[in-house]
Amino acid sequence: MQQNTEGRRFLNPTILAQIGNLELIAKFVVEGFISGLHKSPYHGFSVEFSQYRQYMPGDDTKHIDWKVYGRTDRYYIKQFEEETNLNCYILLDTSESMSHPAPEDLEEIEAATETESVVGPLSKLRYASFLIASLSYFMARQRDAVGFAYFDEKVHQYLPARSSASHMHTILLTLEKLQTAKETKIGEPLHQIAERLTKRGLVILISDLFDENPDEVIEGLEHLRYDGHEVIVFHLLSQQEVDFEFERLIRFVDSETDQEIITTPQVIRDSYLSNFNDFIHHYRTTLNQSDIDYNLINTSTPIDRALSSYLAKRQGFI
Repeated sequence: MQQNTEGRRFLNPTILAQIGNLELIAKFVVEGFISGLHKSPYHGFSVEFSQYRQYMPGDDTKHIDWKVYGRTDRYYIKQFEEETNLNCYILLDTSESMSHPAPEDLEEIEAATETESVVGPLSKLRYASFLIASLSYFMARQRDAVGFAYFDEKVHQYLPARSSASHMHTILLTLEKLQTAKETKIGEPLHQIAERLTKRGLVILISDLFDENPDEVIEGLEHLRYDGHEVIVFHLLSQQEVDFEFERLIRFVDSETDQEIITTPQVIRDSYLSNFNDFIHHYRTTLNQSDIDYNLINTSTPIDRALSSYLAKRQGFI
C-alpha cells in the first residue's frame, strides 16, 4: 500500500487537538487518508457469499451466476449472508491510566517540542477519541455498522452497531463526554460485552492494557475470538511510557492507586524497560497465538498510520 505523505504533518495528533471538533477531525483524517491511496481495495469487503438458490421471477438478474448456468443450463442466484453491513464494535478502556499525560503531569515532563507546547502532550484517552472518531467515520463511508462501548471495571455505556448518520453523531457526543475512573479490570467487561454480541463481526479494543491480571484480559479477548469475532487490539501507549526519557529527579504517581515514588530515572531505567518490554512481549505473542491482531500504537503516531495498520490487518481477511 503506497500513500501520499503530503500534508501528513497535519495528521499529527497534537496539531489535530487544536481543531477540537471530533467530527471535523474524523472527516479530515479519513478523507485525507483515502485520497492518499492510489486505489482503495477495501470498498464492499463486508459482503459474504452464503449459498445458491434457483432463480425465481422478479429476482435481480445481476445476481445470476452465469458460470453455473453454463454447467447446468439452469439459472441460479447467489445469496449473500449479509447484503449490507459488517458489524464493527469498538471497545474503549477509560480507566484512569488512559488520562496520561494529564495537564498536571506536564511539569514532570522535561522535553516538549515547540509544537507540543501549544497544547501539551496528548493524553491516551484523547488520542483514542480521535482514533475512534476516524474509524467510525471510515466505517460509515463503507456503509458498515459501528457499535461502541466504554468501560473501566465495568461497562458504562454500550451502543449497539448501527450505520445511520444520527448514530455516528451519538458516538461522537459520547466521546466528547468521556471521563476516566480510578479502578480498572479489563477482563470482566470484555466477557460481559462478548455475551451481548449476538452477531459475529469485527471487535476493536483500544486500551493501554494496564491491568493487574494480563491473563484475564487475554481470556476476555479469547472469549470474543471463540465466539467467532475477528479481534484487533490497539495497544495505546504514550511516548514517555515507551521510551522512559526522563533525566532529572522526578516524582511518579500511580494514577489509579495514588502510590508514588521519587527517584532518579537513570537508576531505574534499565529495570523499567526490561519489565516493560516483557509486558509488551507477553501480550503480543499470546494474542498472536490466539489469532488476535496486536498493534502497538504510540500516541505520537499520526492517526492515518493507525488507520493504515487497521486496514493492513483487515486486508488479510478479504
